[in-house]
Amino acid sequence: MRNFYLAAAILGAVVPYAFFISFFLESGVDVQLFVAALFANGAAGGFTADILISSAVFWTYMFSRRNGPKPWLFIVLNLSIGLSCALPAYLYSAARHSGSSSTDPR
Repeated sequence: MRNFYLAAAILGAVVPYAFFISFFLESGVDVQLFVAALFANGAAGGFTADILISSAVFWTYMFSRRNGPKPWLFIVLNLSIGLSCALPAYLYSAARHSGSSSTDPR
């Protein structure tokens, strides 16, 4: 499973950044426009709300773990790339930390 988590983290970094780079090349680095685009319509707003809620749950989970990786790197990944990179990167790190390759990262 560790290899899967690593591949998912890499894919989860590359795919969102392809969209982000396309947006910024087309629109420039306009943070207000970027945030407005996140809620441009019901579909975009729904996806954005889903990611925000899922990220909050992920952060709560990381901080509640006693024997897991320190959460700060994964928060930075979550904020700078997205949950699609941060979550599998955390699972990869947790699996490495436990020395197991099982599906349970504990």
